[in-house]
Amino acid sequence: MMLSEVRAVVTGGVSGLGFAVAQHIIRNGGKAVLFDINDAKSGQALAELGGDNAIYLRTDVSDEAQVAENMAKAREFMQGLNVAVNCAGILGAGRVLGREASMPLSQFATTVKVNLIGSFNVAKAAADLMQHNAPGEDGERGVIVHTASVAAFDGQIGQAAYSASKGGVVGMTLPMARELARFGIRVMTIAPGIFWTPMVDSMPESVQESLSASIPFPSRLGRPEEYAQTVAFILQNRYLNGETIRLDGSVRLAAK
Repeated sequence: MMLSEVRAVVTGGVSGLGFAVAQHIIRNGGKAVLFDINDAKSGQALAELGGDNAIYLRTDVSDEAQVAENMAKAREFMQGLNVAVNCAGILGAGRVLGREASMPLSQFATTVKVNLIGSFNVAKAAADLMQHNAPGEDGERGVIVHTASVAAFDGQIGQAAYSASKGGVVGMTLPMARELARFGIRVMTIAPGIFWTPMVDSMPESVQESLSASIPFPSRLGRPEEYAQTVAFILQNRYLNGETIRLDGSVRLAAK
């Protein structure tokens, strides 16, 4: 689809990768609704996006009823819904056997609830509305893009919960794409490497330099706009379906 035709819900949309996606869509003539729980940043995000092509809806991606309700509101605002991009997520870092005690099961469960269950919840709510869209070229009615992580494939010590949640996102991509194919809805996943995000910004410069040096080429952190460009490529190329794209400068994470 052309980016000017995009009517997208973007989770985690007020900062980082999600905000970059919303920016890219709106700059190219599309519309976006930002799902997030960061009220403090929402005003600034909307001000930077400018115009009347974006709104913010406070949304807990793991809340089934709230997501369904806000998805309907988003479709009403944009007068359509044909894209959902899942960027909301948490790190959930911690060792299985920490210095003081083993990881609380609640920490593992919360990480999976936000990253995996939240992604599924948003995808099913979006697909439920997209299935009624008029078919475009090749019968396409919509596109869902998940965000996994390279940690799904080579998770480090302390990433058991995070890697499990992102591995689940990778694992559901193909079966979801196969099921939704009959409705003309594509499903793709991007697995980013180490990107500039608010979390990285807060790290000491020495840590940032060390992270950059670990990436073979280009030897720097990924830029949010590069993630957004990858989303745009997926939206515009209908033959991309049911696959996970690593976007990582060929980095492979060390054990720690």
